Amino acid sequence: MQVVEKLNEGLSRVLEVTIAKGDLTQKLDAKIAEITPKMNIKGFRPGKVPQAHVRKMYGKELMGEIIQETLNATTEQAMKDANIRPASQPELKPIGDIEGVIEGKSDLAYEIAVEMMPIFTPIEPASIELTRPVYEPTDADIDEALKTVVAGSKQFEAKTGKSVKAADGDKLIIDFVGKLGDEVFEGGSAEGAELIIGSGQFIPGFEEQLIGAKKGETKTLNVTFPENYGAANLAGKAATFETTVQDILAPKEGEADDELAKSLGLESLQALKDILKTQLQQQYGQASRFKMKRQLLDVLDEKHSFELPKRMLEAEFNGIWQQVEQDKANGQLAEEDANKSEQELKDEYMKIAERRVRLGLVLAEIGTRQNVQVTDQEVNQAIMQEARNYPGQERQVFEFYTKNPGAAAQIRAPIYEEKVCDLIFSLAKVTDTPISKEDLLKEEEEA
Repeated sequence: MQVVEKLNEGLSRVLEVTIAKGDLTQKLDAKIAEITPKMNIKGFRPGKVPQAHVRKMYGKELMGEIIQETLNATTEQAMKDANIRPASQPELKPIGDIEGVIEGKSDLAYEIAVEMMPIFTPIEPASIELTRPVYEPTDADIDEALKTVVAGSKQFEAKTGKSVKAADGDKLIIDFVGKLGDEVFEGGSAEGAELIIGSGQFIPGFEEQLIGAKKGETKTLNVTFPENYGAANLAGKAATFETTVQDILAPKEGEADDELAKSLGLESLQALKDILKTQLQQQYGQASRFKMKRQLLDVLDEKHSFELPKRMLEAEFNGIWQQVEQDKANGQLAEEDANKSEQELKDEYMKIAERRVRLGLVLAEIGTRQNVQVTDQEVNQAIMQEARNYPGQERQVFEFYTKNPGAAAQIRAPIYEEKVCDLIFSLAKVTDTPISKEDLLKEEEEA
């Protein structure tokens, strides 16, 4: 293999590669010698097919396969020998008559046009100085969170009065027996069942017929199962439920007490408060990390300046601009962008694309030098989490990502970025700085 560098401008490289026809012919001879004993061709005994006949019938096809294999192998080797780390898929351009190559009359010659990754020395993580905004949840914060829990936890008490009747929102304790005609059907009976009128727990029409019922009263409820009901033997059929109201409970204002905690499976109100405090600490911790990461990205952007791969930059900008045009078409363009010209918008979003590409390359280089790895287990966990966003299609989503390397790479990339950032945080000089809750939770546009 002969390699000649034809272009060396910035990050662009063009290499001309030549493989002698004799090398290709030698590979073809070896391939024919390998497969001939295994061939079964009409008119010849098994294993006795002449190599000349195989060459005549399949020579061009086999040479085509050899050329493809050679292109793959020599392209990779040529870039490795030239110390080229490709930033994108290289373009291969044949030189000369490819038919002559297939016929074994010409050398295989082609050009590799490739854009290489920029060579730069990233900042040492240990030299980076960051401030970490810190806010600890107060008793008032915990009490506010507790109010939300109380509001979302319905509590009930025995309904009292001269004539206690069930109303919308009440909780009933009921016994019922379901029948199709005169026959009791399987799974249609229960004792001591809890039902909140208006909750939609039971099939349509069931709950509404219990409004006005008295404690101890037995009513026959007439209902029709939905056509799409899960049990095929009941779908679309009319049924009756002989229902006895054992007790009627009215909703009451919730209270933050031990009973509330026990209804949530906890031992005491203090245990509930402890959990709320932990949840708030996690929430504030995530907000703190977000702000510190934004600070880190600003530092990395400021400390690095190098030429960016054009194709990588174009791909990033095109992705951003496609979203801008979509927002514009849907009337959802950001207010601050509404009065800007298209060129002004393109200039601004090109700067954003440049920042993203630059930061991606810097984080990747730091991660490489620090040997940051993303395990298959981490990727699979992230894919499973993504699959949960599509109930009923989890398996298809999981298979899509596991069978498509490009899609899996999109899952892997943010995991890698977060691990690199965590590593930098562990090595950098980080100073904790108190901050108000309002400032901590103030939303910022992520880079």
